[in-house]
Order: sequence, then structure tokens, then C-alpha cells
Amino acid sequence: MIRHCVMFQWAADATTEGKNALRERIGELSKIDEVKAFSTGDDVGVSEGTYDYCVTADFDNVDDYVAYRDHPFHTEFVKTYVKPVIASRAAVQFEIS
Repeated sequence: MIRHCVMFQWAADATTEGKNALRERIGELSKIDEVKAFSTGDDVGVSEGTYDYCVTADFDNVDDYVAYRDHPFHTEFVKTYVKPVIASRAAVQFEIS
């Protein structure tokens, strides 16, 4: 299996409404067929220097991850809900057993 982990740092000018819209709607990405598991959450504030928000998604294989990454619903979601509220993003895909 492949796990995709992406972390966001909110932009200084991100509105509460914009961040909440992302939080409320992001679960819709789990409806893309290739997604096997999906979770999200805000940083709990235990350590300094962390990102603000994280999304993880699991896929059977790399091809399924690429299908998700390039899926029109995903690309439109990122354009509409993610890019307007983030200053930076970090992501990694890795194998899990």
C-alpha cells in the first residue's frame, strides 16, 4: 500500500471561513474510488515549528495514488479550497504494510 501524507501551513491572510470550508469539505476527496483510507486533522499544538493541518490517504498502489492525484475532482478541490488558504505545503508518499 501507498500512504500519501500532506501538511499545510495556513497563510497569514487565510480567513476562518476559508479554513473551515476546507475542513468541512475535504472528506469529499475520500469518495474518489482509489482511496482506501482517509484522515485529516489540525495540529494539536504540542510542539513548535509544526504545520497547521494534515491529510493522509491510503492507496493499494502507486497507480491508484496517481489516479487520485490527477483526478479532476481532486485538482479542482485543491484549486478552490486549498490554494487560497495555504502558505506552504509538504508532502510525501511512502509504502506501508
